[in-house]
Amino acid sequence: MAVILAVGLVAMACGSDEPGSSAGDEAGAGDEAGREVTLVTHDSFAVSDGLFDDFTEDTGIEVRLLASGDAGSALNQAILTKGNPQGDVFFGVDNTFLTRAFDEELFVPYESPALSEVDEQFVLDDEHRVTPIDYGDVCLNYDRSFFADGGEGADLDVPATLEDLARPAYRDLLVVQNPATSSPGLAFLLATVSQFGEQGWRDFWDRLRDNGVAVSDGWEDAYYGQFSGSSSGTGERPLVVSYASSPPAEVAFASEPIDESPTGVIDASCFRQVEFAGVLAGTDRADEAGELIDFMLSSAFQQDMPLNMFVFPVRTDAALPEVFVEHAATPEDPFEIAPQDIGANRDRWIGEWTDTVLR
Repeated sequence: MAVILAVGLVAMACGSDEPGSSAGDEAGAGDEAGREVTLVTHDSFAVSDGLFDDFTEDTGIEVRLLASGDAGSALNQAILTKGNPQGDVFFGVDNTFLTRAFDEELFVPYESPALSEVDEQFVLDDEHRVTPIDYGDVCLNYDRSFFADGGEGADLDVPATLEDLARPAYRDLLVVQNPATSSPGLAFLLATVSQFGEQGWRDFWDRLRDNGVAVSDGWEDAYYGQFSGSSSGTGERPLVVSYASSPPAEVAFASEPIDESPTGVIDASCFRQVEFAGVLAGTDRADEAGELIDFMLSSAFQQDMPLNMFVFPVRTDAALPEVFVEHAATPEDPFEIAPQDIGANRDRWIGEWTDTVLR
């Protein structure tokens, strides 16, 4: 997921980056008094202080966190060390790169009993090599003030569809991320493939290029550097690829209390990302790894995620914080592409996008 809004919300606390022990360490393996498990994550992983202490108190298992860069870098590192992993559980692979992890045989199956509480739409692997933990939607965000009465674009409607973005009225208003370097950029590319199909998506991007779309290497530059709607941004473009959870993040971290986010979400533009955890092949602590995954599906963990990582829980009974209920977008019919179809075409789609937009 990276899919995760916390990448750019610098006000958020990130997970510990203290190096963890490798799964092959002998110390603690099988010793009830010294049991531990290492969770390999991306840099945006974050939980409330003391949350893992509760897990340790209940199980006797100490949790060590090993942050390994952004989601793509973390996955690459896990693949490079497969069979002799740096940790025991990997968290952070999403449906856009899921088949790559499977092709590399990165995980061993583990079926958590807590899956009975998870919405079955998120269980994308019948073999249970990975367990869904959270989901989020990559969506177009817009600057409310730009389109409001008195705003520079007051004579324009907020775009209602992807197709609207190619209209001359919206020339030079949109900034997106490069799908070769950005998780939300890739998700938005996939949204356009889903919408326009193999015969139409490149034509759509051709028209976007002619209509002055700006391309940024990453989310932070796009959202804070080029988008005009962020409360701390300085940009001039009122449309950006971001997240359905951008509005509650803006409200939660506003320097002064606000009743409405400065950003809105275009529901018809959203692509759904599901983020997973898996037991790493080669671990000597498979039992502890399974217990940690069970905990990540517990109500306590699931309800902790929204205000730390600005993602949605996969448990059907998990309560959302009020700021999410009031301000997060919840698209009813987000774009989705089956992981196996993404895996078979992802590199080609990115290459063709590069030829179309950046040539």
